[in-house]
Amino acid sequence: MKLGLIGGSGLYDWDALEQVREQEVDTPFGRPSDMIVCGRLGGRDVCFLPRHGKGHRLMPSEINHRANIFALKLLGADAVISISAVGSLKEALRPRDIVLPDQYFDRTKTPASHTFFGNGIVAHIAFGEPACPVLRQVLAEAARETVAARQDCSVRVNEGGTYVNMEGPAFSTKAESLTYRKLGFDVIGMTSLAEAKLCREAELCYQALAMVTDYDCWHESEAAVTVEQVIAHLEANTALARDILLRAAVRIPEKRSCGCGAALRHAVLTAPDAIPGDRKRALAPLIGRYF
Repeated sequence: MKLGLIGGSGLYDWDALEQVREQEVDTPFGRPSDMIVCGRLGGRDVCFLPRHGKGHRLMPSEINHRANIFALKLLGADAVISISAVGSLKEALRPRDIVLPDQYFDRTKTPASHTFFGNGIVAHIAFGEPACPVLRQVLAEAARETVAARQDCSVRVNEGGTYVNMEGPAFSTKAESLTYRKLGFDVIGMTSLAEAKLCREAELCYQALAMVTDYDCWHESEAAVTVEQVIAHLEANTALARDILLRAAVRIPEKRSCGCGAALRHAVLTAPDAIPGDRKRALAPLIGRYF
């Protein structure tokens, strides 16, 4: 199984990544955020994509998620692990804790960019369980082992939770943050939902490795979240994320036992002879084995 990694630029300079080469990929949806770095990690083929581009050039709303996920699919990825910063909506989820979300709540305003379909072809994927349970279990075990090996009792690993995806780039208002807490959500971020939806349509396993950076703005006894605070926690989490990914890479099974790889089997509703030829050709890496 080939592994796709999406995250920050801190993963670029990584001694554990061997046989490194950069690859430029074009897709029917445009160019991905940047060149994709391919190599070997723990004996497994991996492709790393910096979500916001080198130097963090792209705002969350500017990311071409369709191109990013399509590019990883073209490069042969079967599974995607996404490393992202999140704000905590619960007292028990402290800064620098790890959360592996298994549910999402959509607060974005651009749902049309969260699907490969449309323009003559209709598909409805099942999304009741939006993350891959097998990948989540592997990541949970790798994260707990990493924390134990570091003897760092300050970091806790939380398997499961609801990620509310806001639009950004501004952080939440206090009214929004308090409302999300009342609704029982666990963490908040700006990028993971689109990745999860598109990975499901691309029949890729997907799991977010969410690193808590702050308490959003609801916490009365904590200072309001600042970019400087988020960056400080992100930098502290980079080495931890690297160790977790190295352990996870060698644990991921070669053959998939989940249903992610057949998500489109009954999802496309458009009659084959009604699908425009150009759309069929463009989406061939996704639907070619069904049509």
